[in-house]
Amino acid sequence: MAGYFEPLAGGGAAVALDEVEVSILRSLAVQLLELIGPGEGHGPDDADPLARLFAEGPSEPPADPALARLFPDAYGEPGVPQDVEQRAHAAEFRRYTENDLRARKRDDALAVVRSLDALAVGGDRGAVLRLSPEECRRWLGALNDLRLTIGTRLEVTEEDDGEAFLRLPDDDPRKPMVMAYLWLGGLQETLVEALMA
Repeated sequence: MAGYFEPLAGGGAAVALDEVEVSILRSLAVQLLELIGPGEGHGPDDADPLARLFAEGPSEPPADPALARLFPDAYGEPGVPQDVEQRAHAAEFRRYTENDLRARKRDDALAVVRSLDALAVGGDRGAVLRLSPEECRRWLGALNDLRLTIGTRLEVTEEDDGEAFLRLPDDDPRKPMVMAYLWLGGLQETLVEALMA
């Protein structure tokens, strides 16, 4: 099971993780939570369920490129300026969907943290993380969000998908994030394969 997901009988997937891998995954998930921002319980109207139901989100895309990648505009082509009508439709769509999308991404990252926290990692042997099908879906969402965030920070393009970064010298400060990006990709790919088995 060498660090990649394998299918479980009856559904779900399992992966062997050592203490360092658990620490890296947990740290990245916590950083993702900090990037996404706080959820319910942090605003004046959160006690009122009707206020939460009709709460409007932001209408402008985030200024942070990583957040903009996690919460893209619904209309227009990435990198192509929008016309007035596309901007208006994108703002309206964002206003009514971004809060729910943020909550889902936050829940996915929290599921990763919680499952790692519940894992008893002992000594050099590590532990085997077993995920139910529902936990697998949450992990897939979080792994995807982590890769999008890291890829944006590294300025990975669709053409190279991070492979060009493998030639970086070991003392390049980006090298650890490149390795994390590629490792997360392997985890994501094997988790998808495990669920399809």
